Amino acid sequence: MSEYEVWFLTGSQGLYGPETLDQVAAQSGQIARELGATLDVKIVWKPVLTSAADILTTARQANDDDRVIGVIAWMHTFSPAKMWISGLDALRTPLLHLHTQANVELPWASIDMDFMNLNQAAHGDREFGYIEARLGVARKTVAGHVSDPRVTARINTWVRAARGYAAMRSLKLARFGDNMRDVAVTEGDKVEAQLRFGVSVNTYGVNDLVAVVDQIGDADIDKLVGEYHDLYQVADALKGDRHDSLRYAARIELGLRGFLEAGGFQAFTTNFEDLGGLRQLPGLAVQRLMADGYGFGGEGDWKTSVLLHTLKAMAPGGTSFMEDYTYDLTPGDERILGAHMLEVCPSIAAGQPRLEIHPLGIGGREDPVRMVFDAAPGPAVVVGLTDMGERFRLVANEIEVVPPSEPLPKLPVARAVWKPAPDFSTSTEAWLTAGGPHHTVLSSAVGTEELTDLAEMLATELLVIDGNTSIRQFAKEVRWNQAYYRLARGF
Repeated sequence: MSEYEVWFLTGSQGLYGPETLDQVAAQSGQIARELGATLDVKIVWKPVLTSAADILTTARQANDDDRVIGVIAWMHTFSPAKMWISGLDALRTPLLHLHTQANVELPWASIDMDFMNLNQAAHGDREFGYIEARLGVARKTVAGHVSDPRVTARINTWVRAARGYAAMRSLKLARFGDNMRDVAVTEGDKVEAQLRFGVSVNTYGVNDLVAVVDQIGDADIDKLVGEYHDLYQVADALKGDRHDSLRYAARIELGLRGFLEAGGFQAFTTNFEDLGGLRQLPGLAVQRLMADGYGFGGEGDWKTSVLLHTLKAMAPGGTSFMEDYTYDLTPGDERILGAHMLEVCPSIAAGQPRLEIHPLGIGGREDPVRMVFDAAPGPAVVVGLTDMGERFRLVANEIEVVPPSEPLPKLPVARAVWKPAPDFSTSTEAWLTAGGPHHTVLSSAVGTEELTDLAEMLATELLVIDGNTSIRQFAKEVRWNQAYYRLARGF
C-alpha cells in the first residue's frame, strides 16, 4: 500500500494564454504539495489539462497504472466541460472532485480582472460538476480550502475507501470446503462478485491444505511456539500436558499461511463441517492471519471474508470478523454480545490476549487452541454484505463497544459487547428489515463515511443505521432502493 498514489489533475484551457497557464500550473502544484503533506497517500501532480485528447490520455493512463488508486480533479480556471466527456467516460479509477481555490481570503483592494480570470474555480468547478452529473459519474465532492483540516480529513476518508476498492479489485480468496449446509445468507453469486467487485473466489479441498500442514518441520513449529509465548499469556495447560495441541495449532498456522502466500490469496474461509484431515478447527491460526490483514469468513462465508480484507486494507487498527450471538435485554440498557466459535481478530483486543484450550461442541475434532479477550471499548461500526439476488447490499450500524458488565470466566472465546445506535429495538428491527447477515465485520478503524465512499465506488447499495434512523423512514429507503438500483442497472 505504500506504493499507492493518487493523481492530481487540474483543468484549464488555452484561452487564457501561456502566462496565465504558468500561474495555474504553479498554484495547482502548490495545492498538490499541500495535500501530499497531509494525506495518507502519495500525491502525484500532473501537468495542467487543456484539451480533450490530453484528458482522455490521462484517464487511460490512470486506469492502466496499478499504483493509481484514485484521481483528484480541480478546475482552477474555467475548463469547458465538453473536453472532459471522453475522459470521464473512460475513467475507471475512483474520482474525487475537489472544489477549492489557491487563496484563502480575497485581496479585496487589489482584485482586478486578471485575478478574476485566474481564480475562477467557483465558475469552473460548477461547469465540471454539471458534466459529472450529466454523465452519471461516480465521485465524491469536497469543498473548501486545503489548509482546512476538515477538508483534508474528508479527502483522507476517500483515500482510505480507494485503498479498499483497490484491494478488492485484485483480491483472490481461497475457500477450504463449501458453505455450512442449509445456511442461506452465506451463499452468493461468485461470478457476479467477480464482475462487480473484481474478487476471484475459488474452492480448494481441505486436504489440499492438510498436505501442506503435514509437511511443516519441527524447527519452524518451535520458533512459532516461542513467538506465542513472547506475545501472549499462555494457559498452564498449553505449557504442560496440552502442549502438543499448541504445537499443532502452530503447525496449522504455518501451513495455512504458506498455502495462502504460495497462491497469492489475501482472504479465505473455513467450515467446521468440512475439516478433512485437520485435527483441530483452525482457531488461533485464523485469528493471527486476520491480525496480519487477511480476510476471513466462518462456515464458508466468502462475502464477509472479502469485506473483512477490504476494510483492513482501508485503514490500520481494530477490525475483526464478528457474529451477533446473544442479547442483554435489560430495559434501557440493552446490549449485544458478539463472538464466534473461535475466530475473532486480536486487533480489537482491550489487552494482551490469552491462549487457551477448551472443548468445542461441534466439528468432531480435538479441542482447539484460541485467543481469549474482551474487545476494546469505543465507537465502531458493524457492517455486513448480502446477496439480494440481482445485486449486493451493504448494511452498516454505528455502535459503541462497551466493557462487559461482569467478567465472563466460563465463555472461552474472544468477544465484544456493544450498544447499537440509535437504540436496540430500532437498530435490530432495521437490520432485520434490510436482510442484514448474522456474520459481520466490526471495525473501530473505519466509519460510515469511508463505507459511503466505498459503496459509491462499487456502485453498491449501502443502508446505514445510525443515531437518526427511524424504522418508518428506513423501510421506505429499502423500498426506494429496490427500485433505484434495478433502474440504474437497466433491465
